[in-house]
Amino acid sequence: MQILVLNLGSTSFKYELFDFDNLLSLQKGNFEIEQNEIDNVQIKINKIFRKILRKIGEINNIKIIGHRVVYGGDKYTDILKINKSSLLELEKLNSLAPLHNPINLAGIKSALEYLPEAKNFAIFDTALYKNLPEHIKIYPIPYKYYQDGIKKFGFHGISHKYAMEETAKKLNKKLNPSAWLRASKINLISVHLGGGSSITAFKNGQVVDTSMGFTPMQGLMMQTRSGDIDPGIIFELIKREESAEEIKDILNKQSGIKGISGFENYLDLLEAVKKKNKIAVLAFTMYISRIQKYIGAYLAILDKVDAIVFTGKIGAGKIETRIAIMKPKLFEKIKTIIIEPCEELAIAREIKENFI
Repeated sequence: MQILVLNLGSTSFKYELFDFDNLLSLQKGNFEIEQNEIDNVQIKINKIFRKILRKIGEINNIKIIGHRVVYGGDKYTDILKINKSSLLELEKLNSLAPLHNPINLAGIKSALEYLPEAKNFAIFDTALYKNLPEHIKIYPIPYKYYQDGIKKFGFHGISHKYAMEETAKKLNKKLNPSAWLRASKINLISVHLGGGSSITAFKNGQVVDTSMGFTPMQGLMMQTRSGDIDPGIIFELIKREESAEEIKDILNKQSGIKGISGFENYLDLLEAVKKKNKIAVLAFTMYISRIQKYIGAYLAILDKVDAIVFTGKIGAGKIETRIAIMKPKLFEKIKTIIIEPCEELAIAREIKENFI
């Protein structure tokens, strides 16, 4: 029996096939999704999924399919077995993670169409944060909005949880056997840097704060997202006759590193920084500065930190970024650990431990 894991992001379609008994990786791959293909996303995802099935060849052994879903809201805080009804409910959440959820659900629809006999499970990035402290998850706006569901949800939970667990193993910090929220005597700052970036603080293995919020736009400056900005900017854009959809597009797709420097690819930015391109250096400096501010804030919350762990394609990638981030003297004595991202294995683990 085999588990197929689908991990669809805003620009990529990753998959990995595992043997059920030992979770040994049997095959994996990654397909790019161009921004100009997003409008026809279901057609594109179907095409990629058919390619994956042809590459796998023998598909009769695939009995379980795991899916990363970015946003589950208040309703979905645990692993979910997918059926037509739950799929319809998930579609209602698309507007709060517009770069990811529609693509995540396109992967689910492909799986249901082309492997109808397999069981499908959704693992939510927001699930890790369901027990955030109340004073952290409530925004300082009228309390009635919190009662109506406006609060910090957090994202990248699958990646941060995997980074915490693997770091605990490296530091010989014992893990509780419970599956989704494993407790450990570890204080950790997990820095996930990729197209989207976020930081999560763990105290005794439990989440106490995270940089993303009600949507994945809050927090760090990212590749195309603004991160934290003055809310008054939105009102100024409204005055300039920008529509709500245009503003959402600006903050999600036209801001961040791309908005400042014009570079859509982080490696291209680094090359320009090496050549001392003025606008590239500015964007890089802004990116690093905002990461450092969040790490500093979380050091204050945690008091004692066992390690700062870097994960994600950028975080675990080229060393230039980590060197720049860890430059402040305050950070010098803290252990730095690199964890290669492996959300697919994390998803397979959760499914096996919880539902099979």
